[in-house]
Amino acid sequence: MEKTSRRLPREVQGHAATACASCGTTARTRLFLHADALSQCEACLLDSRLQPHSAALIVEGVYARFVEALVETLDLRERETGLHSRRTACHTLVLARRLVVDPEHLRQIYWGSLLHDIGKIGIPDRILLKRGALNEREWTRMRTHVDMGYHIVGQLPGMSMAADVVRCHEERYDGTGYPRGLHGEAIPVGARLFAVIDTLDAMTSDRSYRKAMSFDAAKDEILRMAGRQFAPEAVDAFLAEEATLREMVAMKCSLEALP
Repeated sequence: MEKTSRRLPREVQGHAATACASCGTTARTRLFLHADALSQCEACLLDSRLQPHSAALIVEGVYARFVEALVETLDLRERETGLHSRRTACHTLVLARRLVVDPEHLRQIYWGSLLHDIGKIGIPDRILLKRGALNEREWTRMRTHVDMGYHIVGQLPGMSMAADVVRCHEERYDGTGYPRGLHGEAIPVGARLFAVIDTLDAMTSDRSYRKAMSFDAAKDEILRMAGRQFAPEAVDAFLAEEATLREMVAMKCSLEALP
C-alpha cells in the first residue's frame, strides 16, 4: 500500500458530491471522501493505495470485480461500515509485506482477507442481524460461517492458502479461538495478521451499541492482547506500520454518504 504523509481534508459543510472523480459511480451504498473540490469513492481510494506491482497481482479483471461486488453486498447485508472486507484486505496487505516476500502468497493473503466472511451468506438474518446478545445455540450456528467460507473458497482453483485464511480468521494466538482451537504458528500467517486488522477496523467503526474508538484506544487494546489474542509478530508489524494505518483509519472516519 502506498505511503503518503498528505492527509486528505474533510468535506466542507454543504458541499454536494455527485459522482466519484475516478470511476464515476454515484452509488449511494458507497462512502465518499470529498477533497480538493472532487469526490472519490472508498473503492477507488483503496485501489489508489495498492502499489502498481501489487495491483497486477490482486486486481484481475472482471472476475476480481465480481468478487469485490459480491463481498460489498455481504457487507451491506451485515450493515458494516463502508467496504469493510475490502478495507481490511488492503490493510492486512500492509502488514503482510513486512513478513511475506512471495508475491503469490501475498495475493492469497489478500483474497483470503477479502473473502473472510463469505460463509456468512449461510447464516440466517435472525442471527446475523440480531441486535441483542446471541444465545448459545445462535453462537454455535454463527461459528459455522468459517467452515462454510472455507468450503466455498476451497473450491476455487489455486486458492488453498486463501481458503486457510478464511477458515482460521477467528482463531486466537493462545488457542482459545475457533473452529479448531489452533495455537501460535499453527495459525496461517495471513490469518494472524488479519486478526489484528479486523479488530482495529471493528474498534474504530461506529456500532449500534457504541461509538467508534480512537486509533490510540484501539492500539492500546491490541498491545494489551499481544501474545493472547494476537501473534506478537503481527503486533510488531502493526507498530511498524502505525503511521500508515493511522492515516488510513483517519481516512475511513472522513468518509461520508452521498446526500
